[in-house]
Amino acid sequence: MGRLGMSVGDFGFFVIGATAVLLLAIQAVEHPSQFAQVLVFGLADGAIYALVALGYTMVYGIIELINFAHGDVFTLGAYVGATLMGFFASTNEDSFLVANLVALLITFPVVMLIMGAVNVTIERVAYRPLRNAPRLAPLITAIGMSFLLEGLMFLWHGPATVHVPDLLPHGAGFQTTIGGVFISFKDIFVVVAAAILVTLLAVFINRSKLGKAMRATAQDRDASQLMGININRTIAATFFIGALLAGAGGMIWGLYFNTITYNLGFRTGLVAFTSAVFGGIGNIPGAALGGMVIGLTAAFSDSYIGSKWTQVVIFGILIGVLVFRPTGLLGMRVPEK
Repeated sequence: MGRLGMSVGDFGFFVIGATAVLLLAIQAVEHPSQFAQVLVFGLADGAIYALVALGYTMVYGIIELINFAHGDVFTLGAYVGATLMGFFASTNEDSFLVANLVALLITFPVVMLIMGAVNVTIERVAYRPLRNAPRLAPLITAIGMSFLLEGLMFLWHGPATVHVPDLLPHGAGFQTTIGGVFISFKDIFVVVAAAILVTLLAVFINRSKLGKAMRATAQDRDASQLMGININRTIAATFFIGALLAGAGGMIWGLYFNTITYNLGFRTGLVAFTSAVFGGIGNIPGAALGGMVIGLTAAFSDSYIGSKWTQVVIFGILIGVLVFRPTGLLGMRVPEK
């Protein structure tokens, strides 16, 4: 019966995937330029979702907490980045590239470190005292921290849209059209930056001593503590690293779209957590893959179905996949704590 259930599940998953691929292939043949253009936009969006999803999957994988405040840390990173970049932005044609490159090299690490400190503070103040409490308590606390961060950003800039300085090169020499498909430096920057950060995270988790401690804690917290691993430090490091990626994601979002709002983190965080579940919660490559798939799904839905149906399509596909493959795309089973 178990084997039959697995075969039926795999078959259902295969049918969903094959149907989606077939529909996209038809569009690629009938409208190749439009398909490729949407693909570019989807990859850029998916790269950002992947960065945010990594923070969700790391925290959940270790302490089984849905950190609802993570999306707002992402937005706060965009706000802080916009403020700092405003001090460095240059409009001088002769020094535009050099000055803005220096601004980005300074702003990116500063914003990431600030967000890391914010997230570690949230973990220490709001989550650690409730670590042994019933699961509902930290979940409600996470929702409260989300509203708190949104309220602070609302007090800071109000409900109006905030403009982010456009520091990325955007002149005629930094954009091109290939076969009717417009590709700018921004598109390449987003995908490459996300790929570098995800690769660095994967290397850190697999090669470093702290990364091994994080994996051990995710597998069995009590056994890890008996082996001498400092659980509090490991969990704090997880929140710190997740916030580094969220801060970078907020910066990249601001540089790509050049506008942010105080409640941006709610929708982005929801989609990013969906990406983590879709790819396999607790699985880092799965979160990255899920982010890319969700970004592409949203882009194709906006283009071919309509933006008002995008959320329906995303969660409909998620439900369909989880019905046949409950552990997500990469099948990572989260161990029982």
